Order: sequence, then structure tokens, then C-alpha cells
Amino acid sequence: MSVPAGLPGGPTDAGSLAETTLRLCQIPSVTGDEAALGDWLESTLRALPVDRGAVVRSSHSLVVRPPRRAGHPLVVLAGHTDTVPPRQDRPAHVQGDWLEGTGASDMKSALAVMLHLARDLDPASLPVDLGLVFYEREEGPFDQNYLATLLNEERFLHDPALVVCMEPTSNRVQVGCLGCIHATVTFHGKRAHSARPWQGENAVHKSAPFLSRLHGLAPRVVAQGPLVYQEVSSVTMVEATGTRNIVPDLFAMNLNTRFAPGKSLAEAQQDVLALVAGEADVVFTDLSPSGRLCLDNPLVQRLVARTGEPEPKQAWTDVARFSEIGVDAVNFGPGEPAQAHQRNEGVSVEAIAASYALTRSWLVDAP
Repeated sequence: MSVPAGLPGGPTDAGSLAETTLRLCQIPSVTGDEAALGDWLESTLRALPVDRGAVVRSSHSLVVRPPRRAGHPLVVLAGHTDTVPPRQDRPAHVQGDWLEGTGASDMKSALAVMLHLARDLDPASLPVDLGLVFYEREEGPFDQNYLATLLNEERFLHDPALVVCMEPTSNRVQVGCLGCIHATVTFHGKRAHSARPWQGENAVHKSAPFLSRLHGLAPRVVAQGPLVYQEVSSVTMVEATGTRNIVPDLFAMNLNTRFAPGKSLAEAQQDVLALVAGEADVVFTDLSPSGRLCLDNPLVQRLVARTGEPEPKQAWTDVARFSEIGVDAVNFGPGEPAQAHQRNEGVSVEAIAASYALTRSWLVDAP
């Protein structure tokens, strides 16, 4: 059976993994525009031997649903197919050990690992049943993330003993994840001519006490056993009315707050309201829960034994979405967290090969 371009035949090595990653990076898949990559993934997965499991397409997402065997725990590898808008100065390429391309770290190198594992592993000989999920729209708002649809459509996704979200972690197991809140904080004033500002009330100036408090707000350190998370709040976008000679009567900003596992969404919302202190209107626009820790899971412990001490996930990932339905999930992948969303994003080819080897040995030896 011929193997689609970008997933070469023969033994999987660093070179073949780099080629597959490069092919994935060459197919644009900005959030909301994942159709072309969905088509390529579908043709690639359907070219694999049929006993690899049923390949199911939903919108532009793909699921490999494994046949279930009595006494075999279900493990699911999950990766999102979308990227943020590109900020690359040159086309995707490999130079030495470094592969550059939009989404290389977050997380097309992980998708390459998943594809090679699907091709190389014999499901009948594995001690686990292995499922795969390639899903769209992770980088957008929480309520538009397509994984929620897949969780409704694919009931087997409620049964895993463990889900590995193959987010960029530099091949370390990162547990839990921060919750994420976006809120529009709006200050209202009174419009006036800028030559006579006393006749109005400057909405931008009115925000000064709040911005001063925010500027002086140090990260709040939260310890969860051996892991330490940092709770932070940042203004990420602003909008003001008026022109250069008009005192603005409205100043709105997007406040992004990240909070540690163990804190509920309701508690985190109260923290935001306390920070604003009634000085402005607050409208919550995106609410994403935190992800719980599952270090007591035997499969996690076996993976950690291969990768070193676990780390906290200082970001939001779909570990939280699986936590909501009572499924243990961790983050583990070849990408570098510091490269995610960066200009000229890249990944080490050696790291991709190491991720493949670690994940393969863990799956083959898992109880």
C-alpha cells in the first residue's frame, strides 16, 4: 500500500518525522480555515491499514476510533490542527536540527508523531487500546473549540484511562492547566473638546487607578503539591472612542486572567470583580475552567518515569475540557512552550524524534 507524501515508508527516524512535520507546516490551517489540512489528514489516515481502527471525519476534524478489547485500558492521543496567524519571515524549512514553520511547535510536530505512531504500531500487540483525535479550532474561544462537538459525537472519548494532549512541553509531562478568563472592562466618561477637558470626563484617565493596581499586581504563586502555578492578569487589547482632539467618553480593554487548578470559574470571576473594584463595567466574554492534576494515575506515573519530574502547565489546554467530564489528561509533546505563537516559530528535529521514541516505548510497555 502506498504511503501518502509527507509520511514516508520505511523505519521512522528523525528525517522522516521532520519531513512529515514540514509537510504539515506547508498546509495553512489558521483557526477557522482547517479544511485543507483536514483533507490531507483524512487521505493520510485512510491510507493506513484498515485494522488501525475506524477513521471518522467530523467537519475538518479526524478521529481514529480503536476496536475495544476487554481488559485493555483506553489511551487517547489528542492534537489540534489549527494555528494562530503566521508570522514567519520565510517558508517552512529545515536547517540542521531546526525546523521552522507556522505551528511547528504548537503543534504540528506532535501531529507528525501521532501519524507515525498510527502507522507503525500494531494495535493487536499493544497492552492498551489507542485512539487518536485531530481536532480543529482549539486556538479560538472556548465555546467554539471543536473538541466539545467531538465529545458529544464520540462516546468513547468519555472512557479513556488517560488522554495525552500533545501540547508543546519540551517532552516533559506537564499536569493540570491554568483556567482562563477574558473580560471586557469598560470605563465611561463624558465627551468634550480637548481644549476644554474640564467640560468632560476622560474615560482613559478614569482608568488610571485600575491600571495602576494592575501594574503593581505581582503574579500570585499557588502551590499544588510539588507543582507551582502563577496566577496573572493582563490587559491584552484596548479600544477608545473619539479622535485626537476629543476627550474620549469610553475606554474598553480586554482583561485576560489566568488562574490555578483548584479554583472554580466562579471564584476566579470574583477575583476579577475585586480587582476592578466597581470602577468600570465588566462583561465576561470567555470562560475556560482549569485542569485538575492526576499524578496518581498509574499511566501518568509510568510516563513520568520516562520523562523526568512533572511540571505545571502554565497555560490553558484541553486538559481542562477532559477534566470537566471526569477524564484524566496530561500535556506532553515535542514542541517548545517558548516557541508557541512566536514569530519564526520552530522546533528541534531531535525533540520530535525523542517524543516519538518516548511515546512509543510508553505505549508498548504500558500495563
